[in-house]
Amino acid sequence: MSPKGSRYLHGTDPREQARLARLNDLINRASLAELGLRGGERILEVGSGLGQFARAMARLAGPSGHVLGIERSPEQLRGAMRAARGAGEARLVEWRRGDALALPLRRGEWGSFDVAHARFLLEHVPDPLAVVRAMARAVRPGGRIVLEDDDHDILRLWPEPAGLTPLWRAYIRSFDRLGNDPAVGRRLVSLLHEAGALPERNTWIFFGSCSGSPDFAAYVENAVGLLRGARRAIVGGGLLPAGEFDAALTAFDAWKRRPDAAFWFAIAWADGRRRGGRRIE
Repeated sequence: MSPKGSRYLHGTDPREQARLARLNDLINRASLAELGLRGGERILEVGSGLGQFARAMARLAGPSGHVLGIERSPEQLRGAMRAARGAGEARLVEWRRGDALALPLRRGEWGSFDVAHARFLLEHVPDPLAVVRAMARAVRPGGRIVLEDDDHDILRLWPEPAGLTPLWRAYIRSFDRLGNDPAVGRRLVSLLHEAGALPERNTWIFFGSCSGSPDFAAYVENAVGLLRGARRAIVGGGLLPAGEFDAALTAFDAWKRRPDAAFWFAIAWADGRRRGGRRIE
């Protein structure tokens, strides 16, 4: 999702869309397990992207539940609807174009959802607190606000590919250049509190693998694609010379063939509730 007033670092070209689809395949099962839906929930998905996770939640919510996916990017929204049709799930989720900083909810929808969820969204907005406040207003008293996001500082690879450290540091700095927070993951509980919600739980979703695992190459290829999509911001922004960027990316891609390689990362998770009976402004 590319919220109003900000620039999504990676763009929405077909290669990036394919990377996001593969990323969903890697993490959706773990996210669903943490979410723990019981069925019948009304769910607001803020920044629904290609819609894979929204459809997965809708399947668990069942026929008595409802999922509304909000997405600003027309390319991603079209991709979500196309994928839903292809899976025979065209009516499983209600899709609506809109901005995370100005949620397009109707008057009767505010305060009506059981769950509001956002993943990999707050790192791409200049005012994440405004988004969390809107999510808290969207749920009923006692409703859940669930945040999943990155703290890019925690990436560890061993043995480290040549040139990765300066490349990753340049990638992190590219967020600052856009007015966004690459370490927003560590702030999720604080954002819930500042939004007037009651934080109840925080944890990590492990995102990593090692050389002997059948999914290892997919993890590395996702990270390589992530960095490749940020090349214009990194090189064009003067954060790293083009030669160093390309050499480091090539080394990283080749690193996936090492028999001793390990990839360590985690997605920050925070879960809170709207306080009962009190309007959140």
